[in-house]
Amino acid sequence: MNNLKKTLALMAALVMSATAFVGCSDEKEESKSSSSSSASESASESESASESESASESESESESEAAPAGKTTEVGEVKLATGGDKFTVAAWNGDDVPYLICQWKGITDYKAGVEQVANGEIEGVNFNNMGCQGGEASEKYDNIFAGGEDMDVYMVEADWALKYINDDTKTAPLSDLGFSDANFAEIYSYTDEIGKDKNGVRKGVSWQAAAGGFQYRADLAEQYLGVKSPEEMQAKIGTWDDFVAAAQTISEQSGGKTALADTLGGLWQAYACGRTQPWVVDNKVVIDDFCKNFADTAKALWDCGGVTKNGQWTDEWTAAGTNDTCMGYFVSTWGYSGFGLTAAGGVGGETYGKWAVCQGPQAYYWGGTWMVVNPKTDNAQEAQDFIKSATVDNAQMKAYASAKPEFVNNSVVMDELIKADTVFNQDITGNMKDNQNIYAPLYENVQKIDFKGLITEYDNPCKTNFVEAVKTEYLEGGKTWEETQEAFKDLAAEALPDLDWE
Repeated sequence: MNNLKKTLALMAALVMSATAFVGCSDEKEESKSSSSSSASESASESESASESESASESESESESEAAPAGKTTEVGEVKLATGGDKFTVAAWNGDDVPYLICQWKGITDYKAGVEQVANGEIEGVNFNNMGCQGGEASEKYDNIFAGGEDMDVYMVEADWALKYINDDTKTAPLSDLGFSDANFAEIYSYTDEIGKDKNGVRKGVSWQAAAGGFQYRADLAEQYLGVKSPEEMQAKIGTWDDFVAAAQTISEQSGGKTALADTLGGLWQAYACGRTQPWVVDNKVVIDDFCKNFADTAKALWDCGGVTKNGQWTDEWTAAGTNDTCMGYFVSTWGYSGFGLTAAGGVGGETYGKWAVCQGPQAYYWGGTWMVVNPKTDNAQEAQDFIKSATVDNAQMKAYASAKPEFVNNSVVMDELIKADTVFNQDITGNMKDNQNIYAPLYENVQKIDFKGLITEYDNPCKTNFVEAVKTEYLEGGKTWEETQEAFKDLAAEALPDLDWE
């Protein structure tokens, strides 16, 4: 608990000094709202305000009009069809939706409730569990739409969400369910950007914020870097240059046995969130200094043994956490109960309890799921109630965050839970040295993620093919940067033939 308080104290200091960093829009808007409120109160107290005070008041009112509305849980009337037989929710697996249904329906025994959902025993509710990986769900959704099958609400992944969000025949504006901007005033800004179509219309909303951090072996960090706390580790790897320097030190101290980073793919998940330009501008792919900087950072780590050669989602990837060949993993919120524990050998495993988490060199997210609504829904009222429970109702979100557990997409709820030293899951917490609360550094990171103006439907093919070109050409093949760029263009052109490649 003392470590968490120290972490929160450091976070507060970092927040105050981070005005030049991305992702400060929430603080700016809060400041505007505060200024506007103060001006209004002054005007009410004195009707004989001077002309200068009136001008100041007008200025504040103008700022207030530009700021997001305050949070409200009140929703309007639905504009889509109601009265259908069964409310159908679709997703590629049962990791989240059954629990969300339980929370919505007031079933506090999640274990029993999830079984009820799976057996179709929740009256009026049908869960279409596709039983596949997220990337395969898109094709299945296409088949559902083509066949005119029943589906009211469905889940989309960040990598391909815009395929549906930008298609008015596949997704309805959330305003058609009675939702307003004020309902989502407390969600994290990057999730809001991904949920909007190319015209800025909100089509999707996420109940989770998949913020990432750097999970590392605390014992190895002390042995090779001399650090004894997450704060000291953060100071060692707070920038990508620092990260490379630390990796070189670890490689030298371990005789080349231990890498700092788990995989090139994990490294890229974090690094890619530092991009400041869209991948595609005026129908052309943008290959800028950011791309070259990543390639050079990856090469420095690759050449010194600072990142393993393991592939993600392999046995070697997770085994590296117990055999000392890897010190740390880039891990998002959903990973700490998955491969984060697997990399420790499970509860009671060889390295269980020897881990810690810091923010890492880049604030980033990895993954996440958005709820969207079929325009042909015939259960609009149920859709509204379900989405409201998961994304608008703070009491419901708070209960869900603690019980699931989940890093919910609500800044106020997460702030309250973290400041209360909430233990979200004892198995996850027990994997951390001194029972560190992992959500504290993730909470700091999620507030810094800023994707305003950076989201395009081309992002996933560009990201995937770029890192593949860097790996095969620049790192493994020893090719020049110019040759690597051409290889990337060839791969991306095959995936995105409609772009301008001249």
